[in-house]
Amino acid sequence: MLEFPTSAGTHDCVVVRPEGRLTMAVAPALRATFSNLVADGKSRLVVDMTDVDSIDSAALGALVSGLKAARGAGGDLRIVAPSMQVLTVLELTNLRRVLPPYPSTGDAYRPHD
Repeated sequence: MLEFPTSAGTHDCVVVRPEGRLTMAVAPALRATFSNLVADGKSRLVVDMTDVDSIDSAALGALVSGLKAARGAGGDLRIVAPSMQVLTVLELTNLRRVLPPYPSTGDAYRPHD
């Protein structure tokens, strides 16, 4: 099964770094990555989309699934640095309100000033 690189981020979060095209072919692996992280007690998730070229509805479903799992465990899922294509898809599906983009991984869980 496809695996996505993960690393420890600031503010006690885990950063997931997918790349390329996020399509129905990789959506199950992305969903499993989020599920496994939350099962391991890591519910503050950041998806760094710097290297993501495009996203389809199946991959959006995986993001929403990860968001629900993280929130169910007391955390959240936040996306950073999405491309214009990804932003457009988020706008068209009205998911930008649910998954607002952040400029960097450090900003995703920055305490409010």
